[in-house]
Amino acid sequence: INFFLLGEIVQRVSHQRLEEFVAREVYRPLKMVDTCYLPPHSKLGRIAPTEVVNGKPYRGVVHDPTSPHMGGVAGHAGLFTTAADLARYARMLLNRGALDGVRIFKPETVDLMTSVQSPASISARRGLGWDIDSGYSGLRGKLFPVGSYGHTGWTGTSIWIDPFSQTFVIFLSNRNHPDESGNVGALRTKLGTLAAEAITDYNFASVAGTSGGRGEVRAAKPRVLNGIDVLVRQKFAPLKGLRVGLITNHTGEDRDRNATIDLLKNAPGVELKVLFSPEHGIRGAVDEKVGDTVDQKTGLPVYSLYGQRSKPTPEQLKDVDALVFDIQDIGCRFYTYTATMGLTLAAAGENGKKYFVLDRVNPINGAMIDGPVRVGKGSFVAYHEVPLRYGMTIGELSRMCNVERNCKADLTVIQVENWQRDSWFDQTGLPWTNPSPNMRSFTAAILYPGIGLLESALSVGRGTDTPFEVVGAPYADDVKVAEALNGAGLPGVRFVPVQFTPTYSVHKGQLCKGVYIMLTDRDKCSVVDAGLLIAETMYRLYPKDFNPDKMRPLLLHPPTLEAVKADKSLKEIRALWQKDLDEFQQRRAKYLIY
Repeated sequence: INFFLLGEIVQRVSHQRLEEFVAREVYRPLKMVDTCYLPPHSKLGRIAPTEVVNGKPYRGVVHDPTSPHMGGVAGHAGLFTTAADLARYARMLLNRGALDGVRIFKPETVDLMTSVQSPASISARRGLGWDIDSGYSGLRGKLFPVGSYGHTGWTGTSIWIDPFSQTFVIFLSNRNHPDESGNVGALRTKLGTLAAEAITDYNFASVAGTSGGRGEVRAAKPRVLNGIDVLVRQKFAPLKGLRVGLITNHTGEDRDRNATIDLLKNAPGVELKVLFSPEHGIRGAVDEKVGDTVDQKTGLPVYSLYGQRSKPTPEQLKDVDALVFDIQDIGCRFYTYTATMGLTLAAAGENGKKYFVLDRVNPINGAMIDGPVRVGKGSFVAYHEVPLRYGMTIGELSRMCNVERNCKADLTVIQVENWQRDSWFDQTGLPWTNPSPNMRSFTAAILYPGIGLLESALSVGRGTDTPFEVVGAPYADDVKVAEALNGAGLPGVRFVPVQFTPTYSVHKGQLCKGVYIMLTDRDKCSVVDAGLLIAETMYRLYPKDFNPDKMRPLLLHPPTLEAVKADKSLKEIRALWQKDLDEFQQRRAKYLIY
């Protein structure tokens, strides 16, 4: 009854027939080419018959006592599909509502659909349209955990989806042909067990599922996997038979902290030939120009892309078929790993090499975009026309660069799995590795797109234990600066007077007086606003000492710089770049994967 009603609600709200609505909103976007109500005569030869009635089998006609009275189209019955189409639907659910860059459901919708929604008075546990733990959960078999989910059809069809092992099992039978005596219940259970047993690289006993007081299943959410984790699970299949050059550093590692260098070196069928290192070197320990070296563990040559050159030469690429990029970015325009990605992508296109990005989550989330879009000529700290905070993964950014910079590379992104765009790094369960010598905390990464703008004009804590969490200068009055900043009432952040002595970079060895930047609500704080507010405050209080022009190479937006000098309000400053930001958001949408 509930799904009778649901189908009718959809029709009344959408002002479309149910079959037209689901085709437009679900089946066509997912490329489910055979899924439909009321299949045409041309498809009847591919449709299994069900019950024989009066000497004639049902074929291409819904096998349900009620649906024929509803024109063969109903919320609960009447749909015809194939295993291939169902597989695309299952992959979309495992990816929490999206597939191949197309989003069908919000992640929250998938969570609701697949978690227990049945009342406490009913022992069977079901979601919205999905079985979780009931007498009909046979396809779960003996190994798939409670917390996986599925659905069965009267005619002998079934699907079971396990988000923990990222597995689905589809079983399509016509058990009621020629009559209703057929039974596939035991076979379903056996198939579910066999399918789980075939997954040799996953330990089902590790799934932490528990039952609460009202019988709700509170199973652990599927683990977030970076591209390297997915590649390992795929047994390196996309790279089989290829000679590979790897662009990486110490952040190239899987969930268990196994280095991507070692994983590819030992991968069967993959020949790792050469390594390329970005700024800070292959081990991420150097804060200066880096020369070519040899990797001590593998004996492979390491060509530096932050020294004499920033782009691989044809000679360095002559013995490779593909370049693989695996470096953790932090989602900020002037963090140079994105430039290394863009330049190596261009080199791949110019030299006819395949290019693979082992995608990684954006640690400061992939939903927020902020700051001015780059104006004028690019540089190594402003490679592409994006805002200071661009809200994309490195894989999504590579798709943008490949098209907008006309790289013409044969690009493949090994996608992240089970990640939500609005998730911060500490919500992913992934291990944190400092991406560079002065990016020593996740908090520093959040603050960097705003506070990093100031690093040539003030000490931003380089050479302290808390870089990018403190700012100051010898000439400042820390109490006075903090009072002025807090008086602006910027949401999500407070400023605490501090004094510190940096051992590196600007004001090295001098006592600096300034503020510790305390995030109180990272979802509400615009860190770009925080950086600009500090610049305005310092220029207003110390116009002879603080030079805002030193922000120019990273800011790269002359109207904003002039507005800072003129002490314009943050609202007025944001208006200067809003049109460009809106246009960027439209550009960005074409390249999003998740």
